[in-house]
Amino acid sequence: MSEASLRLDKWLHFARFCKSRALAQQMIQKSRIRINGRVVDKPHALVRVGDVLTLPLRSGVRVLRLLSLPERRGPAPEAQAGYAEILPGGPAAPDGG
Repeated sequence: MSEASLRLDKWLHFARFCKSRALAQQMIQKSRIRINGRVVDKPHALVRVGDVLTLPLRSGVRVLRLLSLPERRGPAPEAQAGYAEILPGGPAAPDGG
């Protein structure tokens, strides 16, 4: 009964938030990334579809809901299709309904 998951450092790299896994590991250890509201500092922390990530970036804090797990580091549009930005005080994304 294993649910699909991916290491946080690998997800940050595949989703194009970091240029390499080594940089992703440094970011995780130094910043206050949250998975579902819990601060994590271990690159091996697992993320799953439906998780909410809070990423403190230079451009500001981004809150993302994972829609799918990437299988590779592809082009930006492919990476962006795997998550939806949660806007402050608003819904995660238009659901077309």
